[in-house]
Amino acid sequence: MLLARPAGTPAREIGPDVDINAVNWIDLINPTHDEISKAETLLGVHIPQQDELEEIESSSRHYERDNCLYLSSPLVRRADDVSFSKPIGFILTEKRLITVRYTDYFAFDLVGRRLAEYPAGKVSPSSTDLLVELLEEIINRLADILEGLGRTLDTISRRVFNAEQPRDRARVGAMLRETLRRLGYAGDLASTVRDSLLGIDRVRIYLEDYISQSLQKVKDQGTSPLPARDTAGKSPTPADTFKSRLKVAGRDIASLNDFDAQIVSKVQFLLDATLGFISIEQNDGMKVLTVTSAIGIMPTLIAGIYGMNFKDMPELSWKYGYPYGLALMVLSIILPLLWFWRRGWFGTR
Repeated sequence: MLLARPAGTPAREIGPDVDINAVNWIDLINPTHDEISKAETLLGVHIPQQDELEEIESSSRHYERDNCLYLSSPLVRRADDVSFSKPIGFILTEKRLITVRYTDYFAFDLVGRRLAEYPAGKVSPSSTDLLVELLEEIINRLADILEGLGRTLDTISRRVFNAEQPRDRARVGAMLRETLRRLGYAGDLASTVRDSLLGIDRVRIYLEDYISQSLQKVKDQGTSPLPARDTAGKSPTPADTFKSRLKVAGRDIASLNDFDAQIVSKVQFLLDATLGFISIEQNDGMKVLTVTSAIGIMPTLIAGIYGMNFKDMPELSWKYGYPYGLALMVLSIILPLLWFWRRGWFGTR
């Protein structure tokens, strides 16, 4: 889908009725090869394919080509209990911003709604302004994901260390298996968010360097798509404002990286604790099997002795031999059970 996002107007698909020169943001959502070719012809710039956006080397993610700045990064998306990462691409030109993405992201929709509600008569935001705002909203969205993940881990922690565990071993086993599954999902999500933060931070750094180079061009040549001075020379310039916002974004990313590292550590701690509880449950099961095996040894031995039927066995002709043998076997069961109970192998004292 090829969306035109002009300022002050709701987004709509590009068609014959759309004045492309009045649009400062072109949004390609899950584009086909034909749509990419159409966009290249219409805009006169190269549009990277998905496999190009998925390249991991820095030179393929951040570069300039034909006076356009190309940036890309992986970005996580969380939907219910499923999370995945897709590449996103930014193409920054002097007149417009072009974005390429292969799934919906809330940050893009939010910035798009703000742009659609832009006041009439007010100067439209520049392509750089839109890109910086997108980066800020992406960082906010990643922060929301990490906050939600932190709350999820707090819930898991209370569940794992809850003193009132269910007595039913089947329920305990199901609870521990579910905990392992949720911890695995949390660890995978934290890793994906960290990759997204790393990619967005590299985009931010490259964009900040690009703005600094633009300022240098102003000094050297007196021309740049980013003006270095206003007419009065007193208020902050657009370039200075962008750099200030990018620096704030960098501090936000650094704090989110620290929080993500804490999340990963907590996931590992809870994973170790859960595996420890699983080991304890296994040991308790082995204790039950050990007790069951032990209490069956002596009755079997007694029954085996009196089942040999030797000629000179006084108990065989004794009137009370049979109840004596039964009592002896019952006693050989009760005494080990009492011993195991006093040792705390089962039950409560």
